[in-house]
Amino acid sequence: MSLAAKNAGLGTKAVGTWIFDLDNTLYPASCRLFDQVQLRIRQYIRENLGLSETEALALQKRYFQEHMTTLRGLIVNDGIDPHHFLDFVHEIDLSGLHANPALDAAIAALPGRKVIFTNGSVPHAERVMKKVGIGHHFEAVFDIVASDFVPKPDIGVYRRLCETYQIDPSRAVMIDDMPRNLVPAHDLGMTTVLVKTDDEWAGPAGDPTYIHHVTEDLASFLAPFGTAKI
Repeated sequence: MSLAAKNAGLGTKAVGTWIFDLDNTLYPASCRLFDQVQLRIRQYIRENLGLSETEALALQKRYFQEHMTTLRGLIVNDGIDPHHFLDFVHEIDLSGLHANPALDAAIAALPGRKVIFTNGSVPHAERVMKKVGIGHHFEAVFDIVASDFVPKPDIGVYRRLCETYQIDPSRAVMIDDMPRNLVPAHDLGMTTVLVKTDDEWAGPAGDPTYIHHVTEDLASFLAPFGTAKI
């Protein structure tokens, strides 16, 4: 079902805002960039909490499940400096990331505003977007610092995003590679798009009816919506 067909009752109401996740969404998960981040997270845990690799991995996964990000768990339970953490874990090699002219053209042609909504940091997002060649399309990056380190999928963070940038959820499209991050977007009335990956961290999130569209190729998916309606 197309974006237009799904919400035919909205008539000619155009998409107001396209909200994009960053990691494994605006670049392919096959780049394995986030694998580097995960390794850096475990290194941070080992070095700062004095744990073994096995213990660090177990804590990383437990905090991710209980607090939605490992960072949030480390803040709540261990009092770490989140800024130091973000700088450390995003110190990764971007040489495997390349410009994506097709995605550049597809995003350029989309009507409406474009915003990045990420559990990462602004500096990380800026470096990634520069490599992919798409940074000039986005008016803002709403990152984990802007959310006071409360991560997606906390619905309050989505409300804050909408309030900050005066986004009408009924005219917004949310694109993310993690199913659970699309649940609150759907609940607020957004059209949701899942970028499907094989990343074990993504995982399912119950009844999939909150996902309106699924794609494995974001550029190809976006291309027909140069004059999109929802």
